[in-house]
Amino acid sequence: MKKICLFTIPLIAALGIGCSTTADQTANANANTTQTAQPTTSPGPDNSEIATSVDASGTRTETRTFKDNPRIQKVTVTTRNGVRTVKATSRSGEEKVVDTTENVLEATGDKVADAAGFVADKSKDVGSEVGDKAEDVKDKTVSTSKTVGEKTVEGAKKVGDKTVTGAKKVGKAVKKVIP
Repeated sequence: MKKICLFTIPLIAALGIGCSTTADQTANANANTTQTAQPTTSPGPDNSEIATSVDASGTRTETRTFKDNPRIQKVTVTTRNGVRTVKATSRSGEEKVVDTTENVLEATGDKVADAAGFVADKSKDVGSEVGDKAEDVKDKTVSTSKTVGEKTVEGAKKVGDKTVTGAKKVGKAVKKVIP
């Protein structure tokens, strides 16, 4: 019986070591999966930055953040089980799913904003247009005022000249009547 016990103890120990090695390998595999979930960041076109990550289930997420585009803040491309979903977020925070064949990670921010239907801020254009029209009206008014003023002065000179001429004629006529 002692022989059986002496033989079983090393056998059990060997099995225990084998199991712990498998557990270590599983832990290492999980650690590697966690490492791939860390996003990698790279510069993108049109003054943007692209962050890419893959989670434990294999879902790939690519987020392109625009630094100075007035219409679009970011676009997110999620690929899960081969299905690609594109979501665009405007500067105001509005989020839309974008249905496009264009590579949104390479396209200009304005093209992505157009595909999402984000409209440019027209209020700035309208304000400057109103200001321009007001300038034009002011310039025309000043120009017209100058013309009216010049004509008034010119007319007054003519009236003054005719008054003087008329007075001279009247004076000569008076002299003729009174010898």
